[in-house]
Amino acid sequence: MRDILLMGGGKIGETIGDFLKATGDYRVTVADRSADALERLPTHLRMETRVVDAADPADLADAMRGKFAVLSALPYHLTVGVAEAARAAGTHYLDLTEDVASTRRVKELAEGAPCAFIPQCGLAPGFISIVANDVASRFDTLDTVRMRVGALPKYPSNALNYNLTWSTEGVINEYLEPCEAIVEGRLVSVPPLEEREEFSLDGVLYEAFNTSGGLGTLCETLAGKVRTLNYRSVRYPGHRDLMKALLHDLRLGSRRELLKDILEHSIPATLQDVVLIFVTVTGTKRGRLLQETYANKIYGREIGGTFYNGIQITTASGMCAVLDLLADGTLPQRGFVKQEEVGYADFIANRFGRNYAMTDAAPQQGAQQGVGRAA
Repeated sequence: MRDILLMGGGKIGETIGDFLKATGDYRVTVADRSADALERLPTHLRMETRVVDAADPADLADAMRGKFAVLSALPYHLTVGVAEAARAAGTHYLDLTEDVASTRRVKELAEGAPCAFIPQCGLAPGFISIVANDVASRFDTLDTVRMRVGALPKYPSNALNYNLTWSTEGVINEYLEPCEAIVEGRLVSVPPLEEREEFSLDGVLYEAFNTSGGLGTLCETLAGKVRTLNYRSVRYPGHRDLMKALLHDLRLGSRRELLKDILEHSIPATLQDVVLIFVTVTGTKRGRLLQETYANKIYGREIGGTFYNGIQITTASGMCAVLDLLADGTLPQRGFVKQEEVGYADFIANRFGRNYAMTDAAPQQGAQQGVGRAA
């Protein structure tokens, strides 16, 4: 049994702990600076809890002692401190962050480390890079890789056409920070909330626009191999324009805590969500210009007697599957590990990765073209 320190007692942290505990293969200690958050954890989890201040290196070091890995489900601005403590303790490190600067620091910490550092283990960044790299690997030459992901309410009912389904701080951060892309073969920085496009899937109209962090390290991996590479978040039409008004016209982008408070007291969360994953790759195979698409919709459902929404399932499954692959030796045991180094076949065959599997049109060779609902 592996001893795991799970930093963060929020909804995603709770789901990760629940998934790992149910296997019987992991002994999980959930840590949070808020004793109230730990007390709110469902009693059926029966996990150890510990109050730990993520901003206190000594507190983190003590909590990590003897642990196989530390999993960070904390807000992005706290991840670097946890990674630094993991390096000092020689403990494997995994996180969910979409923050580009934090990931760069994690990569620096991984140099020469005796343990593995695997950031961005969620949905986007995370699984989306695993899929995109798998599809791209089957082309002789690449032209374009487009990645689109949305965590959306099934039944939008407000002017934003949106419900809070994951970290409010994470949403605000990805709407404000610069976005990486490859344009005409050059790595560039593009502004968030721009380059809006519309597309339809299964008869539903969506919009997509630039947001930060979703590409993970894929720009670095595919540099020099692709003409166009970009990532955009998917929303229902109208959302982008209203967020631009809030962030820029009303200048709430420079008052993040106020905006977070407004959103969390005005926009309800929902368990009735859908996670949309859409990857399109264009390139050549045997001299022919071809396009291949992976499309999937994942809905909330009951697992082990508990109902989880789609974003809980996808985010937690990503982290847990990568941890499993680290624990069984499939992934490197030291240094920096990119998400695209995780094989799609290994991921989707994993007990947690199967939560991403498509039932209507299951992929037959890696992430083949298909549209379907998750198992």
